[in-house]
Amino acid sequence: MRYEALSRGLAAPICLTWEITYACNLRCVHCLSSSGRRAADELTTAESRRLIDEWAEMRVFYINVGGGEPMVHPDFFALMEHAIDRGIGVKFSTNGSRIDPAAARWIATTDYLDVQISLDGVDATVNDALRGEGSYANARNAMDLLAAEGFPFKLNHVVTRRSVDRLDDLHALASGYGAQLRLTRLRPSGRGLQVWEQLRLTQAQNRTLYDWLRAHPDVLTGDSFFHLSALGEPLDGLNMCGAGRIVCCVDPRGDVFACPFVLVDEFRAGNVRTRPFAEIWRDSPLFARLRGEQVGGGCATCGAYDRCHGGCMAVKHFAGLRLDEPDPECVRRPETGPLENLIPLALAPRRVRVPAAVAARYGGHEEGGTWG
Repeated sequence: MRYEALSRGLAAPICLTWEITYACNLRCVHCLSSSGRRAADELTTAESRRLIDEWAEMRVFYINVGGGEPMVHPDFFALMEHAIDRGIGVKFSTNGSRIDPAAARWIATTDYLDVQISLDGVDATVNDALRGEGSYANARNAMDLLAAEGFPFKLNHVVTRRSVDRLDDLHALASGYGAQLRLTRLRPSGRGLQVWEQLRLTQAQNRTLYDWLRAHPDVLTGDSFFHLSALGEPLDGLNMCGAGRIVCCVDPRGDVFACPFVLVDEFRAGNVRTRPFAEIWRDSPLFARLRGEQVGGGCATCGAYDRCHGGCMAVKHFAGLRLDEPDPECVRRPETGPLENLIPLALAPRRVRVPAAVAARYGGHEEGGTWG
């Protein structure tokens, strides 16, 4: 489908993210929603079921379920099964700590279900500095359990300057499990704002990443790296900002945002408790504005605009730029920010407990921290 058609919006979102809870047993330093504690006014299970029913009436064909950690929601399994029963496919992202043999069997025997395990380093040294000590061990254990069930999961990785030079090893790790690697761009959203300058890629690393992605068309990227398409041939995936056009996010309180990376009032279109989701999607003045052209600044006369379309709205917003200005990581602009690895990070994650049998294989501690 052509960019012009997608940019005007569709009758229903293609990529609908549902952050089901803010509760999480981890405190990842780059968490886009600053998750940790459950909000007191999150949607009830009955409200969530009605929302799923409305999506089914709109013919939404799949939802991305996240959090927080979605599997800590007390009715997670029932809600996912309700969505699937209503003809909506489910893809959920998890840190893996709640996947035990029973959960792995449920995943493997449930139709129209896709699962992403988050792993932000090929080893515990890199991963746990971002996600918390013990998180690597728990993720690997979940990967082992899903592989034992023959389930073809996806491995989701946020690329940072601490991990970009190990992408070949990460790709090999995923392939060894029969999994598909998915790379995601680091954005200065949520807690990520405090570590973005320390972890975002340099211009040289962005060029290396572009070449690597061109050489690995099997790696998924979604809409993460379309700003890199200014370097040459467009990358596979969605080469445009889909916010409010084909993408939106419903947070745990029922607020509807243009994009899961901008959970702020400026990009809040409404709330499903006070207005039907379909009306918000169809009639929101915010979404109508986003469906117009966002060209200006240096992009107006740039020959690469048809490939990169100005870059990521969320990154621009949190960098203090107008939406019609170039992405702050525009590959045609001079390098800005520090080039070295800055240690320690501005934030530190908390430790998570690891079952003794898992710790024996992958490291971590059974005592201290929080249970996943």
